[in-house]
Amino acid sequence: MEFESVIGLEVHAQLKTKSKIFCSCSTSFGDEPNLNTCPVCAGMPGVLPVLNKKVVEFAIKMGLAVNCKINLYSIFARKNYFYPDLPKGYQISQYELPIAEHGYLVISTDKGEKKIGITRIHMEEDAGKSIHSSNEGVSFVDLNRTGVPLLEIVSEPDLRTPEEAVAYLKALRAILVYLDICDGNMEEGSFRCDANISVRPKGETKFGTRTEIKNINSFRHVQKALEYEIERQIDLILDGEQVIQETRLYDPQKNITKSMRNKEEADDYRYFPDPDLVPLVLAQEWIEQIKTSLPELPESKFKRFTLDYKLNQEEAVLLTSEKELAEFFEQTVKLGAEPKKVANWMLSELLRVLNERKVNLYQSKFSPEQLFKLLLLIEKGVISGKIGKNIFEHLVFSGVDPEQYVKDKGLVQISDSSELEKIIDDIIAKFPKEVERFRQGEKKLQGFFVGQVMRATKGKANPQLVNKILEEKIN
Repeated sequence: MEFESVIGLEVHAQLKTKSKIFCSCSTSFGDEPNLNTCPVCAGMPGVLPVLNKKVVEFAIKMGLAVNCKINLYSIFARKNYFYPDLPKGYQISQYELPIAEHGYLVISTDKGEKKIGITRIHMEEDAGKSIHSSNEGVSFVDLNRTGVPLLEIVSEPDLRTPEEAVAYLKALRAILVYLDICDGNMEEGSFRCDANISVRPKGETKFGTRTEIKNINSFRHVQKALEYEIERQIDLILDGEQVIQETRLYDPQKNITKSMRNKEEADDYRYFPDPDLVPLVLAQEWIEQIKTSLPELPESKFKRFTLDYKLNQEEAVLLTSEKELAEFFEQTVKLGAEPKKVANWMLSELLRVLNERKVNLYQSKFSPEQLFKLLLLIEKGVISGKIGKNIFEHLVFSGVDPEQYVKDKGLVQISDSSELEKIIDDIIAKFPKEVERFRQGEKKLQGFFVGQVMRATKGKANPQLVNKILEEKIN
């Protein structure tokens, strides 16, 4: 029996506002525990929430970006549940009447493009954070995160594979970052997701029993968790057992999901309209104003990169997947660099050194001006491409001027024919047997001679000129 998986994702995106959703406390990450709190976000009796207008603006932006209908009338509700880091005993969220709904997002995978429905987008407040100390045998509560504004973005169950789920998450994150409403930092929990998953025999239209995997905070973990859960559910069915509807957690060390609790339904949360917040009524004029202010989004930028810069699909996808990469690329091209060369260096050398150091582009000291100057030095024959690659990592993290660095380190390429001829004459004299073998047809030995010249000049010889002189002299 063949099975297919049915996946729906609930994404929580922390918004880049300076203050929380219902009070003026700072949203700064990494401050001392319980520093950014007040009677409102600490859930003290008698206090009243006041809605942050910027949160509403950001929610409208995201709704428009993923083709949602923006509701002119929406309501905040109380979602009741108990947790130590939820001081009020309820979370202010939206339920029956969210701010945006009925949208979609187009994703690309190896199998082509696919439209994924977005059920709803609603605003809510984040909970605090429990910190468990096994050494002391106690748990601590940090309320700094309590009240930080969130967008919850709920997809339709349109995803069928872990690969599609990851593609959807990457596309969603890219839009949030391009809009500049979320930093997309998965390690800090600014972008995290819950995955609902079930399996069913291929051809079946009825959904199977679903489980929910909570708070997955990396693309790799999403893929691994879904792969494991699909296999686990299929094995249960084939063994004649039932899949239990429950909430599970992913353990990345063991690469398994573990039962956490029974899955709650909406009735368990006892939703009702929050009596402290009036209904949110929006003006259509404001929505239109926000719509005209939207930046160029990843899908549009991808199409422009393939048309205007003649990049292939893979290059365009990678360069537009991160806002900072796309901006860096365009700024370098505007300085006069050839688009294809810029793309090649960014996608090979730049991403390699950034990944090795585990930093992003903004954490380096590299600028479009530096890359442009480096490419110009190679194009003019001042340095070879090999020397450019050798010094590249230093340039990225030092911020030095490439021209000055090459000059100070004596790396200028040797392009003097007479100087190279003397070096090549010495090498030919040193390896007579190899010269004879080359003349008898072993043309691959040319690489050997070029290597000897490069060794003798410490990599500074102009390779094109070396090959030309070698061919003349040996032949």
